[in-house]
Amino acid sequence: MELTEIYEKGEQWIRQKDFVMSLNGVETGFILPQDRQILDRYTFQQRCIDAGEASITCSAMGVHLSTPVIMSAITMPIPAIMDNGLVETALGLKDAGSLMWTGTPIPRNLQELVETGVPMAANVKPFQDRDEIYHAIDEIQGAGVQWVGIEVDAGQGTKIGDRPMATGCYPLSFKELQDIRNRVSGPLILKGILSHWDALKALEAGADGIVVTNHGAHTIDYLPHPLQVMDDIVSAVGGKMTIIVECGFRRGSDVLKGLAFGADLVGIGRPVLYGLAAAGREGVRDVVIGLSGELKRIMSMVGANQPGDIRRDVLIED
Repeated sequence: MELTEIYEKGEQWIRQKDFVMSLNGVETGFILPQDRQILDRYTFQQRCIDAGEASITCSAMGVHLSTPVIMSAITMPIPAIMDNGLVETALGLKDAGSLMWTGTPIPRNLQELVETGVPMAANVKPFQDRDEIYHAIDEIQGAGVQWVGIEVDAGQGTKIGDRPMATGCYPLSFKELQDIRNRVSGPLILKGILSHWDALKALEAGADGIVVTNHGAHTIDYLPHPLQVMDDIVSAVGGKMTIIVECGFRRGSDVLKGLAFGADLVGIGRPVLYGLAAAGREGVRDVVIGLSGELKRIMSMVGANQPGDIRRDVLIED
């Protein structure tokens, strides 16, 4: 099934369900259309003479992938889309050579997801009950998940429209992040970085990676798209940590723009939901393979043989 068909079929199905609100943004809804406008601001410098076949295989923080396109952190509403939806999503991502990233609540079948063989990351929110954070970290590590993520941007919980969603959260201090770093034995990723200040703090706290994201428009209104702050962040961290970018990436051309700005990996959220709703495991697989195929094709035509070859100057800003 082609990407356009998957997106249309999956979104149409979800919009008929009670959990359709998960597709919406916080309060005024400013962020989601703004994401698209920012992505559309950039066109490509074509370099087609001597173009070769591109490779999109990559590695990050000890994980080898067939594509730089990975799943953004989601748990809900996957179980509502399909019975055993989390396992179907894991298998689809594994088939595509990608990585699965769960959010909160931590899936009850986290061990089963790990046993599918898909590379995995799992997130923890900054719960006001700090013991709950450490319990969640221990649960994630005990299940064998490769990366632990902390949602530093959810200090005031999350919200969709006017409705609070995740509650019982409180902002983390720098000292607490250092304590979490000591608790996590593997790679630690801080999600929700949108400024060079927070990026430097993440680096100083010992994080191995960051996710540059406006949290899918589910935290506070009027946040920028990640591409608006990526130059400052990339300059600040100076190649010392893995950078993942997400929010509004829908086609291979979008993925290439994220990589051109200096990201190592690009996360997709709603497209995974659309794929699952449209065709289950195969739909998730086809979304990642479709995006990856588009990316590989465009890379060849802009003179990039592998993801690390994609440079900022391949983009023309309108």
